[in-house]
Amino acid sequence: MSRNEFTTPLIVDENTVRGVLPSLDVQSTLAAMFRALGEDNAVQPPQTLTLFPAQAGDFITYLGAMAQAKVFGAKLSPYIVTAGRPIVTAWTALMSMETGQPLMWCDAGLLTTERTAGTTALAVGHLAAAGARHLAIVGSGAIAQAHLRHVARLRPWESIRVFSPDLSRNTAKQAAFSAIDARATFSASVEDCVRDADVVMLCTSSGTPVLQRGTITKPALVTSISTNVVNAHEIDPAWLTDMDVYCDYRRTTPGSAGEMKLAAERHGWSAQRVAGDLPELFCGTCPVPSYEKPVFFRSIGLGLEDVAIAYGLLQRLRGPRDA
Repeated sequence: MSRNEFTTPLIVDENTVRGVLPSLDVQSTLAAMFRALGEDNAVQPPQTLTLFPAQAGDFITYLGAMAQAKVFGAKLSPYIVTAGRPIVTAWTALMSMETGQPLMWCDAGLLTTERTAGTTALAVGHLAAAGARHLAIVGSGAIAQAHLRHVARLRPWESIRVFSPDLSRNTAKQAAFSAIDARATFSASVEDCVRDADVVMLCTSSGTPVLQRGTITKPALVTSISTNVVNAHEIDPAWLTDMDVYCDYRRTTPGSAGEMKLAAERHGWSAQRVAGDLPELFCGTCPVPSYEKPVFFRSIGLGLEDVAIAYGLLQRLRGPRDA
């Protein structure tokens, strides 16, 4: 297939993404990207939040450029207010750094789930104690299930506990977790779920804390993701002052992550206290935690994650010639 056939961007819908997704090595793709970012072979600008008029919602723009792949792109993720449940979608545009032409426009919903879980898994791989044996997951949706798939083999977990408010009544979700890993059990409360946990993964769409400061019983790794809600945070911002804090990218995350912004505004925390980020962990230029105190890893979702995973998708769709 000639290069000219790709001057018109490939339009990739959700069903096509679903078919290709099992063949993508998400963690290896993201690992290569974070290493490139640490070596200055990729560029990650801050994400931007644009508010719709009349409080009708907003959209976040995630940008990134990768030198080795010679691509740049943007993911647009709107949050549209309705009379009922808000609408959240995501599409990624991928363009060539050689020709300036668009390469692909793809539905990014499933890819976002995978890159979010894959990024958390990279953090768990680097930051969780070598002897970590007890895993807790707060949340039960598709992102929580993807997190379990990605971290299931990272440590020899002796227990995997899952909690969300509706999980005890949702046999379909319970079956989905059990199909991913037979070790999964289901807790009646968040306190029961995280008790004695070595790693706690917060996988919710909540804009307010779902894990209180006193609920973990020993220093553990707590991971947190993001949502479009303004200043969303899954833990109390004041807690950051007593944690070793890591993130996906220190140059951009503290300016976007809700608990970091609020901790800086209200509790005297500073972005200078971030102990390390994923590019530094991959390049060996930051310390790993000592676990004298809890460890917090915050991911906001980087544009480079979206660009990298979209480029991986494009390579698969093009076939062996460009892989």
